[in-house]
Amino acid sequence: MKKGIQGVFEKKKGADIVQAIGGIHTVEAAVRVFEKTMTPDHYRRIRAIQNPEVAVKIANAIAMCTPDAIFVNTGSEADQAFIRELACKKQEEKKLPLEGHTVHFDLKEEQGRIIDRTFYIKNPGESVNSQAFSKDRQEALIDIREKMTGIMRGHTMIIGFYIRGPIGAPVSNPALEITSSAYVSHSAELLYRNAYAVFDDEMDRLKHFYTNIHSEGLNRPEDLPNARVYMDRSHQTTYSMNCTYAGNTLLLKKGNHRFSVDKAVYENRGLELSEHMFITGIKGENGRMTWFSGAAPSGCGKTTTAMAGDFFVGDDLAQLWIATDGTIRSINPESGIFGIVEDVNEEGDPKLMACLRRPGTEVIWSNILIDEYGVPHWTGSGEPVPEKGYNFQGPWHKGMKDTNGKPIPISHPNARCTLRSSALANYSEAAEDPEGVITRVITYSGRDSDTMPPVWVAKNPRHGVVIGACIVSAATSTEVGATGIKRAPWANAPFTPGSLGDYMDAQFAFFESARIASEQQPIMAGLNYFLTQKARGGSSKTLLGEKKDVKAWLSWLEKYAHKEVEAIATPIGWIPKFEDLALLFQDKVGKAYPEDLYVKQFSLYIDKITARIDLLKAAYGKEANVPKALFEVLEEQREGLMALKEAYGSVVTPIRVAAFSERYPF
Repeated sequence: MKKGIQGVFEKKKGADIVQAIGGIHTVEAAVRVFEKTMTPDHYRRIRAIQNPEVAVKIANAIAMCTPDAIFVNTGSEADQAFIRELACKKQEEKKLPLEGHTVHFDLKEEQGRIIDRTFYIKNPGESVNSQAFSKDRQEALIDIREKMTGIMRGHTMIIGFYIRGPIGAPVSNPALEITSSAYVSHSAELLYRNAYAVFDDEMDRLKHFYTNIHSEGLNRPEDLPNARVYMDRSHQTTYSMNCTYAGNTLLLKKGNHRFSVDKAVYENRGLELSEHMFITGIKGENGRMTWFSGAAPSGCGKTTTAMAGDFFVGDDLAQLWIATDGTIRSINPESGIFGIVEDVNEEGDPKLMACLRRPGTEVIWSNILIDEYGVPHWTGSGEPVPEKGYNFQGPWHKGMKDTNGKPIPISHPNARCTLRSSALANYSEAAEDPEGVITRVITYSGRDSDTMPPVWVAKNPRHGVVIGACIVSAATSTEVGATGIKRAPWANAPFTPGSLGDYMDAQFAFFESARIASEQQPIMAGLNYFLTQKARGGSSKTLLGEKKDVKAWLSWLEKYAHKEVEAIATPIGWIPKFEDLALLFQDKVGKAYPEDLYVKQFSLYIDKITARIDLLKAAYGKEANVPKALFEVLEEQREGLMALKEAYGSVVTPIRVAAFSERYPF
């Protein structure tokens, strides 16, 4: 039993729902199910996996879903080829002229995570994230029994064995993907490490596994009201039904990420973290390598920021831990990219574009436009738009409008590309190192058009945790029906099963841990490259700067981490000096950086910042048992900002901030 600040989270508590439905309790009974339902070849494959818990779990999934056939995926080239061909045979994917490229279309009504039909399964006395939906175990059991019993009749069940992280890493997690969708299985092969050959060894080492059970059912729009995603934290099992969008079905990704968050918060608090972060490396002086991990909500630039690095490890998820040498290490649980393609172009993403437009990379496209020649197109590619084609809503032509008279874009804003990370020119083999990369910079960012500067560094780890807690971001197309501006704590709140109070306490415990060597303490910073012209006196909603400018912000942070640049002290943290940025823009981005742009980007708009602080204090004040440290830091920042405002007014330039801080240190 693991006690949090607010409640209790206990593993293996209550009925294991798939077992309650399937009725299999012993290895002997499981083997009888395998003998009855599998061909001799696939029976031999499944019996090579010796772990009894794994056998019972798989047998119960078979008994519940009753597939017509079963395919045990060993990860061999022949098995991968079978899955690719099955995806096309079932018309879940269609081959494109560029070799290795296929396209998948989700139902037009299911183009993002179905947050209104996604539930945590809750035991009595457990605290669940106040921003999430939950159902009591018995209610969930009834619903899953009704909707998943027999759901794979007429389908082939594909069983895959994966490891979320490099083999041998201390915070990797073994996982099963059980699905009737060849598209989901194909995606898993690109995004995760097939661990069939070592699954028993990893189970012996790590002592746990995650299970994911999915079926698309009949895949009809009329079935979407019955689509569900359930996450059983106690038994580390996800259930997904009547849906196809990968964010709802490939629960190796965000479903299992949630279980890893629980593991970090309730089992290994202060020792590890499971975060919604990219991992990238920046080269510094004399070939020095500095590794970054950075959080941002889905659709807010994680892939772009990760690709701006010199060496790429991951663009979405990260497992962090404190190693015995006092360093913070990071690994990517994934080995591929499920990336949003809107605004991916040669100007900002040349390495990714090389994979998408040239032969040699296996790619699954989703919800983009395919022209009459079989070429994919998407919004923001910087390429000519075809006259017609087929996209996420059906046949499309230029000037086409929906029933409300609104232009239909060539691709959905949440259109994706799926590919292996190893295809990227800046891919780093460190991604497979079980010891992880030594992480010296942690960043937090959101889609903030009008408030925070492009980059600022926390005064200390406590202030750094607060930067993560205070991400505020515009809603994106990754969630069905999401609109407006909202809090996005650590960019991880949608994937945090327990209370935010427990999660925040774990963040403070980790980054303020005495186990971190003082010389290895990472700097923690805010990033924001979504400031608009309009927010700084102009009339346009275009960016104040360019997307590729993130290379300069990362390079400045790299130098700051190694004490090679000085900075200006402000109430919210440290900001760059103009002369350092001017040199970095010329060297790293290849363009001039005018001083008037620096002033616009780094002046403190005090009324906006204090309004945000007040909003955050009020919102967190409604949450139970939020650590007091959050409110203390926010109040300290607010007092400093008000002192600045009293001296200089509501907009304070960097020069005036520097002059003030010399007399009255923040």
